[in-house]
Formats: sequence, structure tokens, C-alpha cells
Amino acid sequence: MSSEASRGRDRNREPEPPPPGGVLWSLAGDVRALLMLPAALTLQVAHPAVGAGVDDHSVFRTDPWGRGERSLRSLQLWVYGGEEAAEEGRRLRKLHRTIQGTDTRGRRYHALSPANYAWVHATGFPIYRHGTRYLVRSLTEAQERALYREWLQVGRILGINDRDMPQSIEEFWPYYRKVLADEIEATVVVEELVATDRPVPPPDRGPRLVRLLVKALWPVLFPPLARFRRFITIGLMPPDAREAIGLEWTAAQERKLRRFCGVVRAVVPVLPERLRYLPYARRARAAHRMRSSR
Repeated sequence: MSSEASRGRDRNREPEPPPPGGVLWSLAGDVRALLMLPAALTLQVAHPAVGAGVDDHSVFRTDPWGRGERSLRSLQLWVYGGEEAAEEGRRLRKLHRTIQGTDTRGRRYHALSPANYAWVHATGFPIYRHGTRYLVRSLTEAQERALYREWLQVGRILGINDRDMPQSIEEFWPYYRKVLADEIEATVVVEELVATDRPVPPPDRGPRLVRLLVKALWPVLFPPLARFRRFITIGLMPPDAREAIGLEWTAAQERKLRRFCGVVRAVVPVLPERLRYLPYARRARAAHRMRSSR
């Protein structure tokens, strides 16, 4: 077979999700990853184009719980979906084809422009790297490199070309610092995501009796939940990103975060698997164990 034919075959091959047993495999489905998601989302929308796209086109204000559920399902499919992973990537690209407009700096944007789409993907690596230090354990250098390689695989699933993603950690950090310096700001969506006084409708998922109870108690439940959301969002954001956005963080808050994360680190590992892992991860782990035992 000619080298040209071989390259053509490689281009037509479906991108593969991260490998079972890898670093991302163990992190993305752990319930502790839920605590990292608000920081990741906030860093994404701190980019003017991404923030404008979400501000103009997302239903996060009117359907926050449904939007969150769909986003979490999508993320789980990228890692644990097997053959469904690439299909989910295609679905997302199709969904974003019509998302365009003008950002806060008066520039035209399109959701699938490489710089914008690649930034949404890129934020996952520094958030996972930073969040695991608090909630799990610090990654070794080898684990960090493995995590980055696996996150590149996720980028390919999302349909991002290799030329639009830094191909190594050494290339990633200059790119990341340049975006922080040149683009990142406290967009309208960032301000809403860290606000404690913006109304959010009560959850509309789960058993009916629970929904009714939560709805009745929502005026009491929401204020402390909003304060916790702000605390965990800013706290688990890398300090350089936090500074670029202009989010304040005190030494007292840092001590409180470390105490909270210490409890989480102690409790989660002793939970039964059905409580420790999210559903997609739990099923994928069980299937992997079954295949490995044959």
C-alpha cells in the first residue's frame, strides 16, 4: 500500500477515546470530577468569543439543570463511550454550526473557529491537573504527560485538528499563558456563574416527591448552594487563570478549601463503587473488568 493511501486510511479512521485504565479514565468518572466542572466552565466562558456564544445561544439561564445534565453526559461519552464517543463529537460539531455573532470586543465569532473551539477543549487539562492536587493527589510528571496525551485524544473526538492543539505539554503552557494574557476577561457569563444573588430555578430532575420538596425549600437551600458554587468555582481554578479573570481569593479561603478537600480525599475512596463513580464510568469499568478476566 502506498504511503498516500495509508494516510488516507488514517484520515478516515474514527478517533479513539482515551484508553481504559489511563489517567483520564480514573479521573473523569470519579464523583470528585463534578467539583471541578464549574471551574472548567467558567474558564471556558472567560474567553470573549465563547462567553458571547453562551450568552447569545445557550439555555443555561432557563434550563440550567437540563443543560448541566447534557454537558455531563457528553463529557462522559468522550471518555467512556467507546464507539459512541466519535458520534458524540460529530453531534456537538453539528450543534455548534449555527452559533455565531459578535463578541464583547466587537469581533465576529463562530463557535467552530479553531481558536474558540480548541480553547473550550484546552481548559480541561489545567483544570484536571490543578483540581486533582486538591481532591485526589498530585500527579507525577509521567501521569501529567499521560493525561495530556489522553486529553489530545478527546480533542480529536471533538473534531479538532492536531494543528489546532498544542501537541505536547511544552507547547501547551506558552499557548495557555498567551490566551490568559490576551483574551481572558470577566465576561457577563463569568459574572453570572460566580454570582450568589442571581436567581436559579429549582432542580426539575429526579423523583416527583423529591422535586416538590426541594422546590418548597428552594428559597432556603439556594443561598448556601450559591455561595458554595462560587467558593468551589474560584477555589479550584488555577491561580493564574483566577488572576487573569480578576477573581479574588484570600488566604483564609484557601485554608478553608484545603480543609474541605481533605475531607473529600478521605471520604470518597472508601465509598462503594456505585457512589464513587458516575453511571457511564461505572458501566465502562465493569465491562472492562469483564473483558480483562476472560
